[in-house]
Amino acid sequence: MILGIHLAQAQEKKVAPTSQELYNEIAAMDTVLFDAFNAKEMTKFKPLFTEDLEWYQDNGGLINYETVFSNFENMFKNENKLTRQLVKGSLEVHPIKDFGAIEIAIHQFRHMENGKEEIGTFKFVAIWKKVNN
Repeated sequence: MILGIHLAQAQEKKVAPTSQELYNEIAAMDTVLFDAFNAKEMTKFKPLFTEDLEWYQDNGGLINYETVFSNFENMFKNENKLTRQLVKGSLEVHPIKDFGAIEIAIHQFRHMENGKEEIGTFKFVAIWKKVNN
């Protein structure tokens, strides 16, 4: 039991504190990203990703940039109105020194299927790269 406490304390000290500024920036970027997703606005959505994108899907593994956006283009053409919403209070932001941040949160995707609203709730991890535009 004592070992577990010491391990937890040691792990706690390794995590850099997130500044409110970084938290707010990632929360704002999450909103920008998924407002574009919900509106199916590829011209606003796609530029938020870098071409070295690595997308890991739990049921399909690694997907490259071209495939990711081909999939999104097909999804955006679909008649079903799929929307995404961040679950309030679930957002965690962790800094990555000299790179950006890790976003961990829970989100829900909603759409109508056969006259019934379907809701999927998922935990996700995103790595944000700081770029100067």
